[in-house]
Amino acid sequence: MRKLWAAVVAGVAVSMLVAPQASATSSSVNVVALGDSSASGTGAGDYLDGTGTPGGCWRSANSYSADLVAQLRASGRTVNFTNVTCSGAAVPDLGQQFKGQPPQLDSLKKDTNVVFLTVGGNDIGLAEYAGLCVQADCAGAPTDAVLQRMDALGKSMVGLLSEIGKRSPQAKVIVTGYGRQMTPGENAPNVPLDPICGPGIITTPERQDGAKIATKLDATLRLATGASRWRGVHSVYVSQFAKPGELTPEFTGHSLCEANVPYYRGFDALAPGQEGPEAVLHLNKPGHATLAILIKRKLTA
Repeated sequence: MRKLWAAVVAGVAVSMLVAPQASATSSSVNVVALGDSSASGTGAGDYLDGTGTPGGCWRSANSYSADLVAQLRASGRTVNFTNVTCSGAAVPDLGQQFKGQPPQLDSLKKDTNVVFLTVGGNDIGLAEYAGLCVQADCAGAPTDAVLQRMDALGKSMVGLLSEIGKRSPQAKVIVTGYGRQMTPGENAPNVPLDPICGPGIITTPERQDGAKIATKLDATLRLATGASRWRGVHSVYVSQFAKPGELTPEFTGHSLCEANVPYYRGFDALAPGQEGPEAVLHLNKPGHATLAILIKRKLTA
């Protein structure tokens, strides 16, 4: 299937994006966004429906899914967009009430065409791990503990994707990764950096261990997405990594502490009037926009 996104934008063959079985004469595209804070856009600003509050879902109008939907609408497509993403969600939470919200999976319908999904970070305890890195020492045993949760996450993801496929058998399911929040090396010289890059906050060994987790998480999600295709799910994985340990050109140089234009939030999120700790180490607005570019490119390859 070639030129998937271009076909949708042109309104020529929606079926090429959404699924082989969909009608090429469909007048609208039904899109659902599922997942956690990396899906909702925590840290990207412009939050919807009162969700941008401490402990809230933090659904941003700048998330990658909202960005792509806006592009489709600007091209003249009619898009029915259901965004049920919620910060803090793990894989099991998508099938049950969470933070007073209905189960995310209940938003899936037989006529859903596109599903955007980012989830898994909370299943392996990424937020708690990041907090330990900032406040104490996360290198060594804490890193090993997170890595040991990857196999279970992979199995959970395959089960989740299979369930999505059952509920929305015609949908193209686009799974996205988390990228690498911090450079595993030393700070970039002679550029202004976020305070999180200050001496003794997150050490080089901690950054290196964090990079191991980022690489393993990406591989786990990639493999689970591939396994779901064997079960008949129309899934595709979009990664910020070109290959293990190596970021795509679009994300190279934009992790925290390696440039003055990072694609992730640091301690800037703790400033007065900002989101607070929930946004730290999450993609910012330019980061989500760049992820949207990667998704679009993947679908037009």
